[in-house]
Amino acid sequence: MDVLITGANGVVGGALVDHLGDEYDLTLLDVEDGEHTDVVADVRDYEALRPQFDGQDAVVHLALPPGTGGPEDRSLGWSGAQRDTLEGIHNVTEAAVDARLDSLVFASSNHAVGMVEVRNEPAVYHNDPDGSRDEGVLAGHDEPHRPDSRYGLTKCYGEDLGRLAAEAHDIRFYALRIGSVRRPEYDHPYGDAEAGVEAGRWERGSDAYEEMAARMKGLWQSRRDCAQLVARCLDDDTVEWDHFYGVSANDRRWLDDLDDARETVGYEPRDNGEEWDGPPA
Repeated sequence: MDVLITGANGVVGGALVDHLGDEYDLTLLDVEDGEHTDVVADVRDYEALRPQFDGQDAVVHLALPPGTGGPEDRSLGWSGAQRDTLEGIHNVTEAAVDARLDSLVFASSNHAVGMVEVRNEPAVYHNDPDGSRDEGVLAGHDEPHRPDSRYGLTKCYGEDLGRLAAEAHDIRFYALRIGSVRRPEYDHPYGDAEAGVEAGRWERGSDAYEEMAARMKGLWQSRRDCAQLVARCLDDDTVEWDHFYGVSANDRRWLDDLDDARETVGYEPRDNGEEWDGPPA
């Protein structure tokens, strides 16, 4: 299968190259040349982008124009970066439809429903750690859009545009509401806590450190699980449009539709944040 990946130099792009490079014929596109770049093109430039879709079976859209902002930006004003992000989403979707690709896998985000976390922190970070799943804050498969930021809002828009493309045109669309995927050195649920130590934001073992680890034990998706979920979507031929939460099989996850992902596309995550009681030695 021939697969185009946009934003291939990013963290998730690296995970896909590492774990799927031998399974698919990948074309790696990014706005700048880098370790994972076959084609330099800007998703905001349709004329430069469109030819890269010829001969492809599917596209995985990861690219995020610079300056888009993060989940901490809850302002309501319009921004140029927001415009750029939406333009990139439009261009990739239009090119995929015009080139008659079989499927489009869109890197959405947990921030498309992130207000579930914002309105329930810090309790959500200690969500049912015994794995019984009978209690706690849960965002199931039918959770409506609840963006926590302008960043999350752009992800909601991308999901809705993808649904329009799928239902109005002959393309399968998969939105992955990714939790937290990290670079190889931080690919564990203590990764963000350790990064905070290295940046001088807190000390190892402090309350802030432990709270960050607790958060990641719910949101973490290992690199190999992330790649597996993308692969299951690429291999699927049954879905018209759907979304799945990109998390590992974490006992305390609050993004809770793994049964849907298992039954629909065969996703079987191998990792669980609760299996870790500290960072790697």
